Amino acid sequence: MNNNKPHTAYFCMEYGLDKEMRIYAGGLGILAGDILKAAKEYGYPITGIGILWRKGYTKQLIGQDGRPFDHYPVNEEIYEHAVDTGETVTVTIRDQEVKLKIWKLDKYNNASLYLLDANLPENRKYQTITDHLYGGFNDKRIAQEIILGIGGVRAIRKLGLNIDIYHFNEGHAVLAGTELIREKMDSGKDFKKAWEEIKENIVFTTHTPVKEGNETHSLDSLKKMSAFNGLNREQMKAIGDSPFSMTVAGLRLAKISNGVSKLHGQTSRAMWSNVKGKSDIISITNGIHRGTWVDNRIKENINNRQKLASVHQEMKKELINFVFKKTGAELNSENLLIGFARRAAPYKRPNLIFSKPEVIDPYLEEGKIQLIFSGKAHPMDDKGKDIIADIVKKSREFPNSVVFLEDYDMEIAHYLTRGCDVWLNNPRKPLEASGTSGMKAAMNGVLNLSILDGWWVEGCEHGINGWQFGDGYMGDGQDESDLYALHRILFNEVVDVYYNNKQRWQEMLYESIHSTYERFSAERMLKRYYEEMYN
Repeated sequence: MNNNKPHTAYFCMEYGLDKEMRIYAGGLGILAGDILKAAKEYGYPITGIGILWRKGYTKQLIGQDGRPFDHYPVNEEIYEHAVDTGETVTVTIRDQEVKLKIWKLDKYNNASLYLLDANLPENRKYQTITDHLYGGFNDKRIAQEIILGIGGVRAIRKLGLNIDIYHFNEGHAVLAGTELIREKMDSGKDFKKAWEEIKENIVFTTHTPVKEGNETHSLDSLKKMSAFNGLNREQMKAIGDSPFSMTVAGLRLAKISNGVSKLHGQTSRAMWSNVKGKSDIISITNGIHRGTWVDNRIKENINNRQKLASVHQEMKKELINFVFKKTGAELNSENLLIGFARRAAPYKRPNLIFSKPEVIDPYLEEGKIQLIFSGKAHPMDDKGKDIIADIVKKSREFPNSVVFLEDYDMEIAHYLTRGCDVWLNNPRKPLEASGTSGMKAAMNGVLNLSILDGWWVEGCEHGINGWQFGDGYMGDGQDESDLYALHRILFNEVVDVYYNNKQRWQEMLYESIHSTYERFSAERMLKRYYEEMYN
């Protein structure tokens, strides 16, 4: 344990630790889980603060009509994996006291994680607040953010944890900052002095340049839900503006903030340039926990070019068997296999490759290109669901060349980031903050084929460890421009090297692993957090 390091409380709405703990939705939670695992592995004093989601995120399945639908089974097994601390705290929601049980979770070789749970009979109508991750908007979301932020600080006090730094991972946690201010004001400090003092102990990570990812609430709604927490309207407005922006509040409450890749840091600085009183926004690129995501066979043979190629082929066959059991699709292990798995949001353009069927369909008909997709749309995102339905339709047209794996989770991610030949990524630039799935793929010898966005701007060595496509154009017609560039690189370089130059492909596989293994690890990310933000 790095005992001389500041003890950090890491606040996040979701944590991806294992497929059996369905308290995560996607990349934000997977990152948080990787941070806690890396903290345990390398002895960094970090304690996670989150919520025990009784029904978790949507279990999203595909109906007979080919369209996704949402299902929310109760995850009673969650209570078997977590340990009851025997402690509770209370928060006020809409002028009513709500009791929160504190659970501890550290069974996945992770640093301690404390989860707050409102599922107690005495809470009556508020018993279900912690049922659904991202399952509600406005009032319900505010209630959940009161639990995470205000409840999280109170849990820290109840448990007697000595915390030096409060790290808010996204804006969901910023009410922890108002609770810290309230504590100072209760001890006799005025608002301005209290804010100045707590600022020295808070850091903030912003993740998304997408408008919908930066939440706002009206001050009236916050007041109605008792989120003012002892502060008055003008004080809340000073922290987060009106309407109250959770991201703006995070930027103002923190002594320093960060974007999650070099490019995202630049994008964030431009995006929030007009916010007065904000902290500096630096760039610390995300990293992955290699113990979770890199196959042991890769680690054991990391310097053996020949063996790495055969290991990859083993993992590819394991993925193909997994797909067959799940869907009945019969993929060919000798043919090019491309993976695309991430949240099904319109800006990520999962179905871009199908936009000109006259170009792509002959390759699918022949089986020369095989595609596996997975991902969930937000339950309220009809456009995202339309995209999934479009991919499912394509998979029914080409059942042994196009596959969609429903209910994307950590297990599916494990197979895909190990077993595909190529990892495709084509968001509308500059809307990809980081994209850690591409890091996982790269470290397993899966070659990235990506727009120069997110982490790939830093990692790409075109034609050496993967490929980039597109010239960075961001105006009208970006989809058409990027599709043309994708087809040009895919058919003229990727397909050509795969089928006609196996030696070069093996060299690229080796370079993919070696150029990313240290540089994009969670170990390196945590080291930078401690050097540049926590100290």
